[in-house]
Amino acid sequence: MAKDSNAPGASPDLSVQLGPLRLKNPVMAASGTFGYGEEYGAFADVEKLGAIVVKGISLEPRAGNPPPRLVETPAGLINAIGLENVGLDHFISGKLPYLHGKRVPVIVNIFGNRLEDYAELASRLDRVPGIAALEINISCPNVKQGGMLFGADPAMAASVVKAVRAATTLPLITKLTPNVTRIGDIAQAVEDAGTDIISCINTVAAMAVDIFSRRPKLANIVGGLSGPAIRPIALRCTYEVAAAVRCPVIGVGGIFDALDAMEFFLVGASAVQVGTANFVRPSATLEIIAGIERFLQVEGISRLQDYIGTLDTRCVFPFAEESCALGD
Repeated sequence: MAKDSNAPGASPDLSVQLGPLRLKNPVMAASGTFGYGEEYGAFADVEKLGAIVVKGISLEPRAGNPPPRLVETPAGLINAIGLENVGLDHFISGKLPYLHGKRVPVIVNIFGNRLEDYAELASRLDRVPGIAALEINISCPNVKQGGMLFGADPAMAASVVKAVRAATTLPLITKLTPNVTRIGDIAQAVEDAGTDIISCINTVAAMAVDIFSRRPKLANIVGGLSGPAIRPIALRCTYEVAAAVRCPVIGVGGIFDALDAMEFFLVGASAVQVGTANFVRPSATLEIIAGIERFLQVEGISRLQDYIGTLDTRCVFPFAEESCALGD
């Protein structure tokens, strides 16, 4: 890749355009890992972030699943929190005022078990000042369809986006589940339904057991795996989604440092969300922003935008081109 004529020591341009959203840098705190922003105020200057995606919000408060609901695994974390949150009314009155005082875009992650839940959340948040966008969590069970995940079927995923699109003028981000066969099909369906941006991925379905007690380590039995263990899966999904759609893509999954983030930009992500790393290093997001800037300076690249989607997929070993196709 040719390097730009970036003056030594000059700060590269980290700004990115995500559909209607313009961010000063591409690093966002992922939903469920940064609370409502205030919890991390003592550890990280949230105004330096590209955006904050707050903990998932439902219409009514949720207590979540009973403990134990977290278990560490090699290079990862399985959680079965159960989407515990304060509910929409308390979020608006008790949590959002803190973020209103900060110069950072606030993105609200929403979820429900019926189409009507998503539509009502979107409609009510549409009238609340200070919200930059909505992120739609479609990794939830549709109670009217026997518990099938909204995000597991293209038509069902599209129906959620259409319902939310009809209820709000806010920019929409749709967060995809990796627990599907063809994530590109889901991505195309939600883009056609009106999403402005796609984020991928949510956690990977997983479980852990205790061989001595012969019991599951989570009360819920199954949870969602996150952390570095899922990064190769998230990278593959991001690559496939970016190739399948025209709208911007946000890469999520196992990003712990700036070099991890650069991998996602290389395969086509226009921004990234940092999740589990926040539990290990509360200042991880800020470290990653600084690291991205250093990488671009060293490489002589003046704009992050010039690096995005520049993966060279030609065969690495020209003498073996006939065996380069995946699965051959």
